[in-house]
Amino acid sequence: MLYQRSSQLFADAEKVIPGGVNSPVRAFKGVGGTPIFVKSAKGAYLYDEDGNKLIDYINSWGPMILGHAHQPVVDAITERAQLGTSFGMPTELETKIAELAISMVPNIDKIRFVNSGTEACMSAIRLARGFTKRDKIIKFSGCYHGHSDSFLIAAGSGLSTFGVPNSPGVTQGTAKDTLLANYNDLESVSALFEANKNEIAAIIVEPVAGNMGCVPPLNGFLEGLRQLCSDNNALLIFDEVMTGFRLAKGGVQELYNIKADIVCFGKVIGGGLPVGAFAARNEIMNYLAPIGPVYQAGTLSGNPLAMAAGLSMLQSLNNDAEIFQRLEDKTAYLEAGIRRVLTNNNVVFTVNRVGSMISVHFDAEPVIDFQTAKNGDNESFKKFFHGLLNEGVYIAPSAYETWFITDALSYEDLDFTINAIKKVTKDF
Repeated sequence: MLYQRSSQLFADAEKVIPGGVNSPVRAFKGVGGTPIFVKSAKGAYLYDEDGNKLIDYINSWGPMILGHAHQPVVDAITERAQLGTSFGMPTELETKIAELAISMVPNIDKIRFVNSGTEACMSAIRLARGFTKRDKIIKFSGCYHGHSDSFLIAAGSGLSTFGVPNSPGVTQGTAKDTLLANYNDLESVSALFEANKNEIAAIIVEPVAGNMGCVPPLNGFLEGLRQLCSDNNALLIFDEVMTGFRLAKGGVQELYNIKADIVCFGKVIGGGLPVGAFAARNEIMNYLAPIGPVYQAGTLSGNPLAMAAGLSMLQSLNNDAEIFQRLEDKTAYLEAGIRRVLTNNNVVFTVNRVGSMISVHFDAEPVIDFQTAKNGDNESFKKFFHGLLNEGVYIAPSAYETWFITDALSYEDLDFTINAIKKVTKDF
């Protein structure tokens, strides 16, 4: 395929935007080459600035669960825009989407809308610290909760050591309150509680990880986190920015029947517009201003266009009794096809999947945490990515990202993708 216009647009962008992109993964640093500039999208397909058509497996990194330009969402945005785009005052839409979200998700009484998943996670941590009157949090290596300072922490040399910043601009003072554990390793979490008695406010976790590829929780892991938090009077925060309203109506809490104390949302809940949210039971949410002491605010929070898009998306999901089964069936079909062709082509691989999240790792060993995810053959992934791109299939330009399946994909699209993988990996 030719990408002449994309290449020129990227050169132009580099002159006025750091790295030519407004989010680093878009720059293709993990795979090499020049990023693709999109002109439009519809259903399961992207159309780039050079006129190429691509089957899309990132779907705006998750929100487009029903496909690009889903007509009810487009109509809701269009109709709402005619009435004004922002007021800085309450609207009925905010209450409607809040009521619907609370009805779909178990174990939450109130929800507050913000502008991104990063903001949701950042606010949830502040709320947890204010509620418990403790400073420290536990996060897991390889789990990404946005670019707030508290989350940009790399693991120390031991299980109970303080984290150290892994981005310039994050202070040691911030890092000292973030403790690192290993995903799917309850012993590492227990050791941190033992070493920091009565100091830990919360655990924050991607209950199904999506930022080291798709990494499911091992049996008993989430249950163990719940028990450790209950035993130590800490809060369990589920970062469901990726998984919320995608893996089930009620997200991972419903899928695995685990109760979190605070849940963070993004992506699907905004219908493709910038929306995040965090939710909890009344006892916790009533700690938020203006009725409680924990301050959180946002000029564009509850923006009417974003609320209209999100409400339309959640209504579409809530009213479609078969949507999550269709997504499960399509992704299982894709997984079976990938396994078949990679096995036949003698490729060393592991495939992880939960519902409509799936990832391919070029390593024979199980991928259960960040360390095992890093063991994959990145050179093979680069060949895989660019080979599929040349065949008209767009996957995430990073070995550490999950694919997101949309209901707009047809079985013909899936067969095309499986055949493309067969071609690309024939000479691996």
